[in-house]
Amino acid sequence: MNVTMEKNGNVGGVITVSLEEKDYQDKVAKDLKTIGQRHHIDGFRAGKVPAGLLKKMFGKQVLADVINRETIDALFKYIEDEKLSILGEPLAEESQEVDFDKKDFTFKFEVGLAPEFSVALDKKLKIPYYTITVDDEMVKRQDEAYARRFGSQVAGESVDDTALIKGQVSELNADGSVKDGGISTNTIISMEYLASSDEKAKFMGKKVGDKVVFNPNAASNGNATEIASMLNIEKAEAENVKSDFEFVIKEIIVLKLADKNQEYFDNVFGKDAVKNEEEYVEKLKETIANQLKLDSNYRFTLDARKAIMKKVGKLELPVEFLKKWLKKTNDKINDENVDAEFEKMLPGAEWQLVKEKIVKEQDIKVADEDLNREAKMLAIQQFAQYGMSNVPDEYVEKYAKDFLDNKEYRQRLIDKAVDDKLFAAIKEVVTVTDKAVSVDEFNALFKSEN
Repeated sequence: MNVTMEKNGNVGGVITVSLEEKDYQDKVAKDLKTIGQRHHIDGFRAGKVPAGLLKKMFGKQVLADVINRETIDALFKYIEDEKLSILGEPLAEESQEVDFDKKDFTFKFEVGLAPEFSVALDKKLKIPYYTITVDDEMVKRQDEAYARRFGSQVAGESVDDTALIKGQVSELNADGSVKDGGISTNTIISMEYLASSDEKAKFMGKKVGDKVVFNPNAASNGNATEIASMLNIEKAEAENVKSDFEFVIKEIIVLKLADKNQEYFDNVFGKDAVKNEEEYVEKLKETIANQLKLDSNYRFTLDARKAIMKKVGKLELPVEFLKKWLKKTNDKINDENVDAEFEKMLPGAEWQLVKEKIVKEQDIKVADEDLNREAKMLAIQQFAQYGMSNVPDEYVEKYAKDFLDNKEYRQRLIDKAVDDKLFAAIKEVVTVTDKAVSVDEFNALFKSEN
């Protein structure tokens, strides 16, 4: 067997795999013998089928399978032995026709090669890191969110935007009178979930015994599922409900914000984490700062990537090969859209090459403890989305294990761990310029790029 490569410029080449009869004949004979042992052939006991008959019946198919297997194995062994950094996958030349009546075979594969380039990060490269200032409004909003979360529902004198109202709804005629035989039922409406601010305003400040005329269709933005739930009817019927309804308020339940006591502090931050309101406020600021740090870190990754790619410059890529590979591997990409699709994937492909080089140069490796940390962070973030800031360790551990046991999540965690270590390493070798900004200034950074 002979494997060679002829380069086509700096980033392309053709690998040729040549096989002679001696390279495959023993393997063909072995596979034919296995077929004779495993398959029942009329007139012969298992393992006693003549070799000539086996060759006549299965020879060409077995030969094709062996040739294909040996060729692919030789191709990728050559790539590994020569330490070739290929892009995409090797593509067999389409013009090749195989005559299995011959004894010698030659196959050619087009490959795209990663370009040679240097990253050479040093302190001359300056990258900004934006720290978002925690202001009083942020603290106030976070405080209110916790106070609502750990508050309680109590009877209310009047409707506010937290209220649940119980009562009877009745369908009205166009003139405002109650419709005979119309929809009439007892129901509960939550002010927080009314989609229309205009319809919600009709209820604000109302008391038990008051009547409110509103439109369920408008209040739900035409959502038939919500209308059906509000009026206790089938969804199919709800799709045709357009009329106004009268709501007679029988009971009002409002949210009472939690009192700032030790029980409240323990619920929010864990037992004895804070002992008074001053410590509570400081802990709020710390919590918000940690949340904002995630945004700051994300912005740093964007700025670092941009600065590094500018320093590296334009990479030489096997453009035509990659376009051919895209069409070969994705049935949604064709001659008409391949140019546009290639331009979409190009920035990500270039950054992936640069990232891999930095990972190699900085000797970045991911260990089990890195994955465990990432899994716990993901679990904590998901709990936080539901306002759960003080979750027992055993629950965090359980969810983290579930993430690690899931193949899709595990790969995401590996990628995240690599990125975390990558950008931590970048921070060490470049000059990071710290900049304190307000949240509005921070958001403006993204708007200016659109």
